[in-house]
Amino acid sequence: MLTWFRTWFLRLMRWMLWVDKPVPVRDEAQFAAEVERHYRWNLTFNLLDVATFLFSASFISASTIVPLFISKLTSSSFPIGVAAMIAQGGWALPQVFTANAVERLPHKKPIIVNLGFFFQRLPLWFLILAAMVAGGSPMLALFIFLGSYAWHNVGAGIVSTAWQDLLARCYPLERRGRSLGVSTFLGTGTGILGSAFSAWILEKLAFPSNFVLNFAIAAAGVTISWAFLSRVREPVRPIRAPRRSQRQFWAGLRDIWRRDHNYRRFLMARLLMAMGTMGSGFVTVAALNRWQVADSTVSVYTAIMLLGQTVGNLFVGWLADRFGHKLSLELGGLAIAVAFALAWLAPAPVWYYGVFALLGVNVGANMVSGTLMTMEFCVPERLPTYAGMLNSAIGVVSIVTPLLGAWLASVDYGILFALSAGVNLVGWAALHWWVAEPRWAHST
Repeated sequence: MLTWFRTWFLRLMRWMLWVDKPVPVRDEAQFAAEVERHYRWNLTFNLLDVATFLFSASFISASTIVPLFISKLTSSSFPIGVAAMIAQGGWALPQVFTANAVERLPHKKPIIVNLGFFFQRLPLWFLILAAMVAGGSPMLALFIFLGSYAWHNVGAGIVSTAWQDLLARCYPLERRGRSLGVSTFLGTGTGILGSAFSAWILEKLAFPSNFVLNFAIAAAGVTISWAFLSRVREPVRPIRAPRRSQRQFWAGLRDIWRRDHNYRRFLMARLLMAMGTMGSGFVTVAALNRWQVADSTVSVYTAIMLLGQTVGNLFVGWLADRFGHKLSLELGGLAIAVAFALAWLAPAPVWYYGVFALLGVNVGANMVSGTLMTMEFCVPERLPTYAGMLNSAIGVVSIVTPLLGAWLASVDYGILFALSAGVNLVGWAALHWWVAEPRWAHST
Protein backbone atom coordinates (compact mmCIF):
# COMPACT_ATOMS: atom_id res chain seq x y z
CA MET A 1 0.00 0.00 0.00
CA LEU A 2 2.78 2.41 0.94
CA THR A 3 4.69 1.65 -2.28
CA TRP A 4 1.55 2.24 -4.35
CA PHE A 5 0.89 5.57 -2.64
CA ARG A 6 4.51 6.70 -3.14
CA THR A 7 4.38 5.78 -6.84
CA TRP A 8 1.04 7.57 -7.29
CA PHE A 9 2.29 10.66 -5.46
CA LEU A 10 5.51 10.87 -7.53
CA ARG A 11 3.51 10.56 -10.76
CA LEU A 12 1.16 13.30 -9.58
CA MET A 13 4.12 15.58 -8.77
CA ARG A 14 5.75 14.90 -12.14
CA TRP A 15 2.47 15.83 -13.86
CA MET A 16 1.91 18.98 -11.77
CA LEU A 17 5.50 20.19 -12.24
CA TRP A 18 5.66 19.43 -15.98
CA VAL A 19 8.73 17.25 -15.46
CA ASP A 20 8.16 15.31 -18.68
CA LYS A 21 7.22 18.32 -20.81
CA PRO A 22 9.76 18.93 -23.62
CA VAL A 23 12.26 21.75 -23.16
CA PRO A 24 13.21 23.76 -26.28
CA VAL A 25 16.94 23.96 -27.03
CA ARG A 26 18.01 27.62 -27.24
CA ASP A 27 21.29 29.47 -27.12
CA GLU A 28 21.57 32.75 -25.20
CA ALA A 29 20.62 34.90 -28.19
CA GLN A 30 17.51 32.81 -28.88
CA PHE A 31 16.55 32.88 -25.21
CA ALA A 32 16.95 36.68 -25.12
CA ALA A 33 14.74 36.96 -28.19
CA GLU A 34 12.09 34.79 -26.48
CA VAL A 35 12.20 37.04 -23.39
CA GLU A 36 11.77 40.13 -25.57
CA ARG A 37 8.92 38.56 -27.58
CA HIS A 38 6.83 37.95 -24.45
CA TYR A 39 8.02 40.96 -22.44
CA ARG A 40 4.89 43.14 -22.77
CA TRP A 41 2.53 40.20 -22.20
CA ASN A 42 4.43 39.07 -19.11
CA LEU A 43 4.73 42.61 -17.77
CA THR A 44 0.97 43.02 -18.09
CA PHE A 45 0.02 39.80 -16.30
CA ASN A 46 2.71 40.13 -13.64
CA LEU A 47 1.41 43.65 -13.06
CA LEU A 48 -2.18 42.38 -12.71
CA ASP A 49 -0.98 39.62 -10.36
CA VAL A 50 0.94 42.05 -8.14
CA ALA A 51 -1.83 44.67 -8.19
CA THR A 52 -4.55 42.25 -7.06
CA PHE A 53 -2.25 40.50 -4.58
CA LEU A 54 -1.22 43.73 -2.86
CA PHE A 55 -4.81 44.97 -2.84
CA SER A 56 -5.73 41.76 -1.03
CA ALA A 57 -2.73 41.93 1.29
CA SER A 58 -3.86 45.34 2.59
CA PHE A 59 -6.80 43.55 4.27
CA ILE A 60 -4.38 41.30 6.22
CA SER A 61 -1.47 43.71 6.69
CA ALA A 62 1.16 42.11 8.92
CA SER A 63 2.05 45.48 10.47
CA THR A 64 -1.48 46.73 11.20
CA ILE A 65 -4.49 44.45 10.62
CA VAL A 66 -2.96 41.24 12.00
CA PRO A 67 -1.81 42.80 15.32
CA LEU A 68 -5.20 44.52 15.66
CA PHE A 69 -7.11 41.26 15.16
CA ILE A 70 -4.92 39.39 17.64
CA SER A 71 -5.26 42.21 20.19
CA LYS A 72 -9.04 41.58 20.08
CA LEU A 73 -8.46 37.95 21.06
CA THR A 74 -5.86 38.26 23.82
CA SER A 75 -4.06 40.91 25.88
CA SER A 76 -0.74 39.02 25.63
CA SER A 77 1.98 40.40 23.34
CA PHE A 78 3.40 36.90 22.75
CA PRO A 79 0.91 35.87 19.99
CA ILE A 80 1.63 39.15 18.22
CA GLY A 81 5.32 38.22 18.34
CA VAL A 82 4.49 34.78 16.94
CA ALA A 83 2.50 36.37 14.08
CA ALA A 84 5.40 38.73 13.33
CA MET A 85 7.76 35.73 13.39
CA ILE A 86 5.50 33.93 10.90
CA ALA A 87 5.22 36.97 8.62
CA GLN A 88 8.95 37.69 8.60
CA GLY A 89 10.39 34.18 8.82
CA GLY A 90 7.74 31.97 7.24
CA TRP A 91 8.33 33.29 3.74
CA ALA A 92 12.12 33.30 3.97
CA LEU A 93 13.09 30.18 5.92
CA PRO A 94 11.96 27.36 3.53
CA GLN A 95 13.75 28.71 0.46
CA VAL A 96 17.14 27.05 0.83
CA PHE A 97 15.44 23.68 1.34
CA THR A 98 13.66 23.96 -2.01
CA ALA A 99 16.49 25.56 -4.01
CA ASN A 100 18.19 22.33 -5.14
CA ALA A 101 14.94 20.86 -6.49
CA VAL A 102 13.95 24.15 -8.15
CA GLU A 103 17.33 24.41 -9.92
CA ARG A 104 16.82 20.96 -11.50
CA LEU A 105 13.39 21.80 -12.94
CA PRO A 106 13.42 23.60 -16.31
CA HIS A 107 9.85 24.89 -15.86
CA LYS A 108 9.37 27.25 -12.87
CA LYS A 109 5.81 28.40 -13.56
CA PRO A 110 4.05 25.13 -12.55
CA ILE A 111 5.73 25.30 -9.14
CA ILE A 112 4.23 28.73 -8.53
CA VAL A 113 0.84 28.07 -10.11
CA ASN A 114 0.06 24.40 -9.46
CA LEU A 115 1.70 23.97 -6.05
CA GLY A 116 1.30 27.62 -5.08
CA PHE A 117 -2.49 27.40 -5.17
CA PHE A 118 -2.51 24.82 -2.36
CA PHE A 119 0.52 26.08 -0.47
CA GLN A 120 -0.03 29.86 -0.60
CA ARG A 121 -3.52 30.84 -1.79
CA LEU A 122 -5.92 28.28 -0.29
CA PRO A 123 -4.94 28.84 3.40
CA LEU A 124 -6.28 32.41 3.43
CA TRP A 125 -9.84 31.10 3.13
CA PHE A 126 -9.46 29.61 6.63
CA LEU A 127 -8.85 33.09 8.10
CA ILE A 128 -12.55 33.71 7.50
CA LEU A 129 -13.36 30.79 9.80
CA ALA A 130 -11.06 32.24 12.47
CA ALA A 131 -12.95 35.54 12.39
CA MET A 132 -16.34 33.79 12.42
CA VAL A 133 -15.59 31.99 15.71
CA ALA A 134 -13.72 34.93 17.30
CA GLY A 135 -16.77 36.27 19.15
CA GLY A 136 -17.55 33.07 21.03
CA SER A 137 -14.18 31.24 21.13
CA PRO A 138 -11.27 33.69 21.00
CA MET A 139 -8.61 31.04 21.76
CA LEU A 140 -9.93 28.75 19.04
CA ALA A 141 -9.96 31.72 16.67
CA LEU A 142 -6.36 32.51 17.60
CA PHE A 143 -5.31 28.91 16.96
CA ILE A 144 -7.04 28.77 13.55
CA PHE A 145 -5.70 32.18 12.58
CA LEU A 146 -2.06 31.49 13.47
CA GLY A 147 -2.18 28.03 11.87
CA SER A 148 -3.65 29.32 8.60
CA TYR A 149 -1.37 32.35 8.61
CA ALA A 150 1.67 30.09 9.02
CA TRP A 151 0.43 27.77 6.24
CA HIS A 152 0.08 30.75 3.90
CA ASN A 153 3.47 32.30 4.69
CA VAL A 154 5.49 29.07 4.73
CA GLY A 155 3.74 27.99 1.53
CA ALA A 156 4.74 31.27 -0.09
CA GLY A 157 8.32 30.57 0.94
CA ILE A 158 8.23 27.10 -0.61
CA VAL A 159 7.36 28.49 -4.06
CA SER A 160 9.31 31.74 -3.73
CA THR A 161 12.63 30.64 -5.25
CA ALA A 162 10.75 29.56 -8.38
CA TRP A 163 8.92 32.91 -8.48
CA GLN A 164 12.18 34.86 -8.26
CA ASP A 165 13.64 32.70 -11.02
CA LEU A 166 10.55 33.32 -13.15
CA LEU A 167 10.96 37.09 -12.71
CA ALA A 168 14.59 36.86 -13.81
CA ARG A 169 13.47 34.99 -16.92
CA CYS A 170 10.62 37.36 -17.79
CA TYR A 171 12.55 40.65 -17.47
CA PRO A 172 15.85 41.63 -19.13
CA LEU A 173 18.54 42.71 -16.65
CA GLU A 174 18.49 46.38 -17.67
CA ARG A 175 14.69 46.58 -17.19
CA ARG A 176 14.17 44.45 -14.10
CA GLY A 177 14.16 47.33 -11.65
CA ARG A 178 11.63 49.47 -13.48
CA SER A 179 9.49 46.44 -14.44
CA LEU A 180 9.11 45.21 -10.88
CA GLY A 181 9.04 48.79 -9.62
CA VAL A 182 6.09 49.76 -11.85
CA SER A 183 4.25 46.55 -10.93
CA THR A 184 4.65 47.12 -7.22
CA PHE A 185 3.95 50.86 -7.62
CA LEU A 186 0.56 50.16 -9.16
CA GLY A 187 0.02 47.25 -6.77
CA THR A 188 0.57 49.37 -3.69
CA GLY A 189 -1.71 51.98 -5.25
CA THR A 190 -4.51 49.41 -5.25
CA GLY A 191 -3.41 48.51 -1.73
CA ILE A 192 -4.08 52.09 -0.64
CA LEU A 193 -7.62 51.79 -2.01
CA GLY A 194 -7.95 48.48 -0.19
CA SER A 195 -6.79 49.95 3.10
CA ALA A 196 -9.32 52.80 2.76
CA PHE A 197 -12.08 50.23 2.21
CA SER A 198 -10.72 48.21 5.14
CA ALA A 199 -10.90 51.31 7.37
CA TRP A 200 -14.54 51.79 6.39
CA ILE A 201 -15.30 48.13 7.16
CA LEU A 202 -13.60 48.27 10.56
CA GLU A 203 -15.51 51.43 11.47
CA LYS A 204 -18.96 50.51 10.16
CA LEU A 205 -19.19 46.85 11.14
CA ALA A 206 -18.98 45.39 14.62
CA PHE A 207 -16.36 42.86 15.69
CA PRO A 208 -15.96 40.14 14.46
CA SER A 209 -18.10 40.78 11.34
CA ASN A 210 -15.65 43.45 10.19
CA PHE A 211 -12.79 40.96 10.16
CA VAL A 212 -14.91 38.27 8.47
CA LEU A 213 -15.44 40.63 5.54
CA ASN A 214 -11.81 41.83 5.58
CA PHE A 215 -10.45 38.29 5.40
CA ALA A 216 -13.02 37.24 2.76
CA ILE A 217 -11.87 40.04 0.47
CA ALA A 218 -8.23 39.06 1.05
CA ALA A 219 -8.89 35.39 0.21
CA ALA A 220 -10.89 36.20 -2.93
CA GLY A 221 -8.28 38.71 -4.10
CA VAL A 222 -5.30 36.38 -3.85
CA THR A 223 -7.26 33.75 -5.76
CA ILE A 224 -7.88 36.24 -8.58
CA SER A 225 -4.19 37.23 -8.55
CA TRP A 226 -3.31 33.53 -8.91
CA ALA A 227 -5.47 33.39 -12.06
CA PHE A 228 -3.53 36.32 -13.54
CA LEU A 229 -0.20 34.71 -12.66
CA SER A 230 -1.23 31.53 -14.45
CA ARG A 231 -1.34 33.52 -17.72
CA VAL A 232 2.38 34.41 -17.65
CA ARG A 233 4.36 32.93 -20.58
CA GLU A 234 7.57 31.52 -19.16
CA PRO A 235 10.70 31.69 -21.35
CA VAL A 236 12.24 28.25 -20.76
CA ARG A 237 15.89 27.35 -21.07
CA PRO A 238 17.58 23.92 -20.73
CA ILE A 239 19.06 23.09 -17.34
CA ARG A 240 22.84 23.36 -17.47
CA ALA A 241 23.67 23.03 -13.79
CA PRO A 242 24.80 19.49 -12.93
CA ARG A 243 22.49 17.35 -10.86
CA ARG A 244 23.49 17.48 -7.19
CA SER A 245 22.60 15.25 -4.29
CA GLN A 246 21.44 16.98 -1.13
CA ARG A 247 24.87 16.34 0.42
CA GLN A 248 26.60 17.94 -2.57
CA PHE A 249 24.14 20.84 -2.45
CA TRP A 250 24.90 21.63 1.22
CA ALA A 251 28.62 21.30 0.56
CA GLY A 252 28.16 23.77 -2.29
CA LEU A 253 26.63 26.30 0.11
CA ARG A 254 29.76 26.12 2.26
CA ASP A 255 31.85 26.65 -0.87
CA ILE A 256 29.84 29.77 -1.81
CA TRP A 257 30.30 31.09 1.73
CA ARG A 258 34.08 30.59 1.60
CA ARG A 259 34.67 31.67 -2.01
CA ASP A 260 32.23 34.50 -2.74
CA HIS A 261 33.45 37.16 -0.31
CA ASN A 262 31.24 39.98 -1.58
CA TYR A 263 28.10 37.84 -1.41
CA ARG A 264 29.04 36.72 2.11
CA ARG A 265 29.39 40.34 3.25
CA PHE A 266 26.08 41.18 1.57
CA LEU A 267 24.38 38.29 3.39
CA MET A 268 25.76 39.43 6.75
CA ALA A 269 24.62 43.03 6.16
CA ARG A 270 21.12 41.82 5.24
CA LEU A 271 21.02 39.69 8.40
CA LEU A 272 21.76 42.76 10.50
CA MET A 273 18.95 44.61 8.77
CA ALA A 274 16.63 41.66 9.37
CA MET A 275 17.49 41.80 13.08
CA GLY A 276 16.51 45.46 13.00
CA THR A 277 12.91 44.58 12.11
CA MET A 278 12.25 43.23 15.60
CA GLY A 279 9.95 46.17 16.35
CA SER A 280 7.89 46.02 13.15
CA GLY A 281 5.01 43.99 14.56
CA PHE A 282 4.61 46.25 17.59
CA VAL A 283 4.33 49.76 16.15
CA THR A 284 0.55 49.48 15.79
CA VAL A 285 0.12 47.97 19.25
CA ALA A 286 2.27 50.75 20.75
CA ALA A 287 -0.03 53.36 19.18
CA LEU A 288 -3.10 51.50 20.47
CA ASN A 289 -1.73 51.18 24.00
CA ARG A 290 -0.15 54.61 24.30
CA TRP A 291 -2.82 56.81 22.67
CA GLN A 292 -5.85 54.52 22.34
CA VAL A 293 -6.23 55.29 18.62
CA ALA A 294 -9.42 54.06 16.95
CA ASP A 295 -9.52 50.80 15.02
CA SER A 296 -10.25 52.71 11.82
CA THR A 297 -7.05 54.70 12.34
CA VAL A 298 -5.12 51.43 12.05
CA SER A 299 -6.33 51.08 8.47
CA VAL A 300 -5.23 54.68 7.85
CA TYR A 301 -1.78 53.60 9.06
CA THR A 302 -1.94 50.80 6.47
CA ALA A 303 -2.78 53.35 3.77
CA ILE A 304 0.08 55.64 4.82
CA MET A 305 2.51 52.73 4.82
CA LEU A 306 1.34 51.67 1.37
CA LEU A 307 1.71 55.26 0.15
CA GLY A 308 5.32 55.24 1.34
CA GLN A 309 5.76 51.85 -0.29
CA THR A 310 4.30 53.16 -3.54
CA VAL A 311 6.79 56.02 -3.66
CA GLY A 312 9.58 53.63 -2.72
CA ASN A 313 8.63 51.11 -5.43
CA LEU A 314 8.67 53.61 -8.27
CA PHE A 315 11.72 55.59 -7.16
CA VAL A 316 13.76 52.51 -6.24
CA GLY A 317 13.03 50.79 -9.56
CA TRP A 318 14.23 53.84 -11.50
CA LEU A 319 17.25 54.31 -9.22
CA ALA A 320 18.32 50.66 -9.31
CA ASP A 321 18.33 50.39 -13.12
CA ARG A 322 20.72 53.35 -13.27
CA PHE A 323 22.89 53.01 -10.19
CA GLY A 324 22.43 49.43 -8.96
CA HIS A 325 20.36 47.91 -6.18
CA LYS A 326 22.84 48.51 -3.37
CA LEU A 327 22.05 52.23 -3.17
CA SER A 328 18.32 51.48 -3.10
CA LEU A 329 18.73 49.05 -0.20
CA GLU A 330 20.84 51.60 1.67
CA LEU A 331 18.06 54.18 1.36
CA GLY A 332 15.55 51.60 2.60
CA GLY A 333 17.79 50.82 5.58
CA LEU A 334 18.03 54.49 6.53
CA ALA A 335 14.25 54.87 6.18
CA ILE A 336 13.44 52.09 8.65
CA ALA A 337 16.09 53.31 11.12
CA VAL A 338 14.50 56.77 11.12
CA ALA A 339 11.02 55.20 11.40
CA PHE A 340 11.93 53.38 14.61
CA ALA A 341 13.65 56.49 15.98
CA LEU A 342 10.41 58.44 15.41
CA ALA A 343 8.35 55.67 17.04
CA TRP A 344 10.70 55.81 20.03
CA LEU A 345 10.65 59.62 20.42
CA ALA A 346 7.10 60.41 19.22
CA PRO A 347 5.42 62.99 21.53
CA ALA A 348 2.02 62.63 19.81
CA PRO A 349 0.15 60.01 17.75
CA VAL A 350 0.35 62.15 14.59
CA TRP A 351 4.06 61.28 14.40
CA TYR A 352 3.07 57.70 13.64
CA TYR A 353 1.95 58.74 10.18
CA GLY A 354 5.61 59.48 9.44
CA VAL A 355 6.63 56.20 11.06
CA PHE A 356 4.40 54.14 8.78
CA ALA A 357 5.35 56.15 5.69
CA LEU A 358 9.04 55.40 6.29
CA LEU A 359 8.29 51.74 7.05
CA GLY A 360 6.56 51.65 3.67
CA VAL A 361 9.59 53.11 1.90
CA ASN A 362 11.69 50.33 3.43
CA VAL A 363 9.21 47.66 2.32
CA GLY A 364 9.24 49.11 -1.20
CA ALA A 365 13.04 49.06 -1.36
CA ASN A 366 13.14 45.45 -0.19
CA MET A 367 10.39 44.31 -2.55
CA VAL A 368 12.32 45.61 -5.55
CA SER A 369 16.04 45.68 -4.74
CA GLY A 370 15.97 43.08 -1.98
CA THR A 371 14.56 40.61 -4.53
CA LEU A 372 16.58 41.64 -7.58
CA MET A 373 20.04 42.37 -6.16
CA THR A 374 20.66 38.70 -5.37
CA MET A 375 20.21 37.86 -9.07
CA GLU A 376 23.34 39.86 -9.90
CA PHE A 377 25.71 37.84 -7.69
CA CYS A 378 25.43 34.65 -9.75
CA VAL A 379 24.77 33.08 -13.15
CA PRO A 380 21.05 32.48 -13.87
CA GLU A 381 21.28 28.72 -13.24
CA ARG A 382 22.37 29.29 -9.63
CA LEU A 383 19.76 31.89 -8.70
CA PRO A 384 17.55 29.54 -6.63
CA THR A 385 20.59 28.56 -4.53
CA TYR A 386 21.82 32.11 -3.97
CA ALA A 387 18.32 33.43 -3.25
CA GLY A 388 17.48 30.49 -1.01
CA MET A 389 20.71 30.78 0.94
CA LEU A 390 20.14 34.48 1.63
CA ASN A 391 16.43 34.34 2.38
CA SER A 392 16.60 31.25 4.58
CA ALA A 393 19.35 32.85 6.65
CA ILE A 394 17.12 35.91 7.00
CA GLY A 395 14.28 33.55 7.90
CA VAL A 396 16.24 32.07 10.81
CA VAL A 397 16.94 35.56 12.16
CA SER A 398 13.33 36.57 11.56
CA ILE A 399 12.08 33.71 13.71
CA VAL A 400 14.13 34.83 16.70
CA THR A 401 13.88 38.61 16.50
CA PRO A 402 10.06 38.98 16.78
CA LEU A 403 10.12 36.87 19.94
CA LEU A 404 12.88 39.09 21.29
CA GLY A 405 10.72 42.03 20.22
CA ALA A 406 7.74 40.61 22.12
CA TRP A 407 9.82 40.35 25.28
CA LEU A 408 11.18 43.89 24.90
CA ALA A 409 7.66 45.18 24.18
CA SER A 410 6.48 43.68 27.47
CA VAL A 411 9.26 45.64 29.20
CA ASP A 412 9.18 48.96 27.33
CA TYR A 413 8.31 49.96 23.77
CA GLY A 414 10.92 52.72 23.86
CA ILE A 415 13.73 50.23 24.42
CA LEU A 416 12.42 48.04 21.58
CA PHE A 417 12.24 50.87 19.06
CA ALA A 418 15.59 52.41 20.08
CA LEU A 419 17.34 49.05 19.71
CA SER A 420 15.63 48.42 16.34
CA ALA A 421 16.83 51.81 15.06
CA GLY A 422 20.39 51.16 16.27
CA VAL A 423 20.67 47.69 14.70
CA ASN A 424 19.37 49.02 11.39
CA LEU A 425 22.02 51.74 11.38
CA VAL A 426 24.72 49.12 11.93
CA GLY A 427 23.28 47.06 9.05
CA TRP A 428 23.20 50.14 6.81
CA ALA A 429 26.85 50.91 7.63
CA ALA A 430 27.88 47.32 6.81
CA LEU A 431 26.08 47.45 3.47
CA HIS A 432 27.44 50.88 2.58
CA TRP A 433 31.12 50.39 3.44
CA TRP A 434 31.59 46.62 3.29
CA VAL A 435 29.68 45.45 0.19
CA ALA A 436 30.54 46.25 -3.44
CA GLU A 437 27.73 46.77 -5.95
CA PRO A 438 27.71 43.38 -7.79
CA ARG A 439 26.70 44.94 -11.10
CA TRP A 440 29.99 46.82 -11.29
CA ALA A 441 32.34 44.57 -9.30
CA HIS A 442 33.12 40.85 -9.45
CA SER A 443 33.42 38.85 -6.24
CA THR A 444 36.95 38.06 -5.18
